[in-house]
Amino acid sequence: MLGFSISSLDITIMEARNFITAREMIEENNWILTTLNGEPRYQKPPLPTWLTAFSALLFGAKNLFALRLPAVLMVIVTGISSYLLSKKLTDNTSQSLINALITVSSLYVVVIIIEAPWDIFTHGFMLFGIYALFQIFESKTVNWKLVIIAGTAIGLSILSKGPISFYALLLPFLISYGITYHFKGIKKKILPLFIILILSFSIGASWYAYIRIADSEAFVAIANRETANWSSYNVKPIYYYWSFFTQSGLWTIPAFVSLLYPYLRTRVPNIKAYGFSFYWTIFAVILLSVIPEKKSRYLMPVLIPLAINTGFYIDYLIRNFKTLKLKESFIVYFNFGLIGLIGIGVPIYGLIVLNEMNDFNWLIFSLDAIILLCLGILIFISLYRREMKRLFLSTIALYIALLALGVPYLKVLKNPNYKNVSQLKQEVESKALKLYGYGHIAPETIWYYDDKISNIVYSDSTYNLPLDKEFALIASKVYPDTDSTLNKNYTLKYISEYDMNSAQPDTRAHKSRLLNKYYILTKK
Repeated sequence: MLGFSISSLDITIMEARNFITAREMIEENNWILTTLNGEPRYQKPPLPTWLTAFSALLFGAKNLFALRLPAVLMVIVTGISSYLLSKKLTDNTSQSLINALITVSSLYVVVIIIEAPWDIFTHGFMLFGIYALFQIFESKTVNWKLVIIAGTAIGLSILSKGPISFYALLLPFLISYGITYHFKGIKKKILPLFIILILSFSIGASWYAYIRIADSEAFVAIANRETANWSSYNVKPIYYYWSFFTQSGLWTIPAFVSLLYPYLRTRVPNIKAYGFSFYWTIFAVILLSVIPEKKSRYLMPVLIPLAINTGFYIDYLIRNFKTLKLKESFIVYFNFGLIGLIGIGVPIYGLIVLNEMNDFNWLIFSLDAIILLCLGILIFISLYRREMKRLFLSTIALYIALLALGVPYLKVLKNPNYKNVSQLKQEVESKALKLYGYGHIAPETIWYYDDKISNIVYSDSTYNLPLDKEFALIASKVYPDTDSTLNKNYTLKYISEYDMNSAQPDTRAHKSRLLNKYYILTKK
């Protein structure tokens, strides 16, 4: 699903921060006291960045696939964990596989790899820890191997992004388990649970404790800034997450139906397991909703129990679709008919859009289009025959094909003005100059430039002017042309523009922070 296309997608701001920190780990040995553009970067724990750096050392520091590989592997871990947990919940291999496939094909589980790479690590490790924890709760005896696995996995989750997953995934799991399974025999497991708690926090807090001692001033300043963001940054109303099920992408409608508890509870063979996944999903949304700071990507952990919940509905359809009356089956025809139309429509749309392009292989496109068309047609055939299992697997196959075969064509549709700052480094070095930044420089710019870019002026108008008689300057959003201090001391010469936006100009997706202007300043 991701192996052929993941390197075709542009680097995002969150990824760039991770990749720069990984690069500075390798080049400057900053493995513990992590940095971003040479400055302390303690906002996030380092485990995902360590794994990214190790992958870069193995496969190449500038290999985008290598840098994204650890996050892709964590999607696999998440899918396997979903399968294993579902198997313990339902004792149904077929339904467990359905749950796992829904999990790894949910929209934001894939998007999170590039939008916020830390998240898939923290939730992937936590889900594996929950799988071990569930077995501990259900077992009459204590399995100390599972205790170690649970404590270690939860600790690695904390070492990936702090207590985020502890709150968003583990806590609602514990609440829903208490409601449905009632923690039977819990008194006999107080000691192993205490050991899990100690082990997980020892692992998870180890880096924080070291940083607090080794670089206390920077750590406290960053911690205060991050804490303030929880109540003052990206504040949204409590109902902001009401449409959380849409984050599952092509499973949006089945996910919504699976949340109709009175409807589905009488149609599933395992009411207790269904109730557990339902409450886990709902309480995860409630807990996230009470936090003032909200972003769409914060809902990613909700998609894990939601995938299990959706699996109950898909399993019901596999068992009963052939005999359902039109009134109940209409939603199935609508949902999967729409997906089938996407399979047929995307190649046709691609043909129209790409018809004016010359720089891509028409033979490869034709083969890709045939595959997508065949899968779209297969979905309609499966609908006509009411073969729900084949319909489900055809949908998964279409999703894989769209990502593996369709995403690489995004390169063809790039902004005609696209110009990467990776070219700028050669130009600056050829003139024996050093490049500085004017104000905030986007992490993507720093990553592609492949070197640190020191600021000469900060947001509080504090100047840090270089000693160089002549130097290069790059700026975005705010430009130095009208800066009285610089114009008084330097002659400013505008050279060129570097637009790193893939999106077309004058569109909402075109970001001003990726539009950089390049100057040369000479001291008067």
